[in-house]
Amino acid sequence: MTQVLVIGYVWPEPNSSAAGSHMMSLLKLFRNQGWQVEFASPAQRTEHMEDLSQYGISSKDIALNCSSFDAYLGELKPDIVMFDRFMMEEQFGWRVDKYAPNALKILDTEDLQCLRGARYEAHKAGKKFDTAELHTDLAKREIAAILRSDLSLIISSYEMQLLNQVFKVDRALLHHLPFMVDLSALPKQTPSFAERQHFMTIGNFRHSPNWDAVLYLQQIWPLIRKQLPKAQLHIYGSYPPPKATALHNPKTGFLIKGWADDALEVMSAARVCLAPLRFGAGIKGKLLEAMITATPSVTTSIGAEGMHLDLPWNGALHNDPQAFADAAVQLHENEADFTAAQEHGLAILNQVYDSNTLASALLARIKELQQNLAQHRRSNFTGQMLKHHTMRSTQYMAQWIEAKNSIKS
Repeated sequence: MTQVLVIGYVWPEPNSSAAGSHMMSLLKLFRNQGWQVEFASPAQRTEHMEDLSQYGISSKDIALNCSSFDAYLGELKPDIVMFDRFMMEEQFGWRVDKYAPNALKILDTEDLQCLRGARYEAHKAGKKFDTAELHTDLAKREIAAILRSDLSLIISSYEMQLLNQVFKVDRALLHHLPFMVDLSALPKQTPSFAERQHFMTIGNFRHSPNWDAVLYLQQIWPLIRKQLPKAQLHIYGSYPPPKATALHNPKTGFLIKGWADDALEVMSAARVCLAPLRFGAGIKGKLLEAMITATPSVTTSIGAEGMHLDLPWNGALHNDPQAFADAAVQLHENEADFTAAQEHGLAILNQVYDSNTLASALLARIKELQQNLAQHRRSNFTGQMLKHHTMRSTQYMAQWIEAKNSIKS
């Protein structure tokens, strides 16, 4: 039986983040193949983490910079090892190479950290982002992890293009895998235009693009309230800090709601979802949830990036605050535009996010690589070169830390 080990940067929290939902969809897919799946992480367990045991998935707490992981690998004997974000490949990839050399190594990037970071720096500097700014130390680390892996899962079509054209990564090492949506489980009926009211947004407050979007809404919301004096904006998200709750203002309808027990329920109750994202990477779970609940959304070009091919958006796309506000009001007040946006969202779901199509393609790719792993690795000379002893700074640093810790104890 195929044994899968997933090494998580954090424990999955599907109700807190899109990354958590994406991870759970992968774990469930692997279990549905009859594979044994174990999720291991060096992170602290959290109150909002998913109970993996209910899906037949075992879990393991592991330590950084510790050879106990080597013995663990020897006992588990995984056939597939998947790293959650490049930092886990850095920490544990060399150990997998040594103690489970025949395991297929998959990197789930979630989104490109170097892209998000470079855009954030450009935003802080008040200048337009240019791909020339991507060549950072963070990018070197992230691309190196991609090259050392047998396959990297890339969530955005834009990031697929970026990796291939800017960083010259061979497409044989990449697989485009957006969020997987079970279309058969879509709500048969959602609240009507008349049954919905107000605006909403949602997102983990610890994620810097989400927090920036809340701050940007401080500029946009007065432009909406000027046209709709009784409108409310409901802002949901996990881990709201005091600086967020301090923005709660019932007089202006700017309401910090915090944690939502059911993200789809609160999304369904709103007439329009607002996501004025000014930097970031990957694809946005809140905007996909808007499509799933037939809730029109207004976002930016960054927000919609890599999400809808060339299909009409599920609402409107604007980068200018006034245009953003006007489009939000139009969708909130005009039922015909509201309905058209819903139809656009359904078309995007069918053509881009069908879990059956996406799962079949991924499983076929995994099977192909398992059957031709030696040749696949020979073809990736750059990846093999990065595993040469002169390039193993992460390994030697980990061993040095472990030795230092042993002396202390």
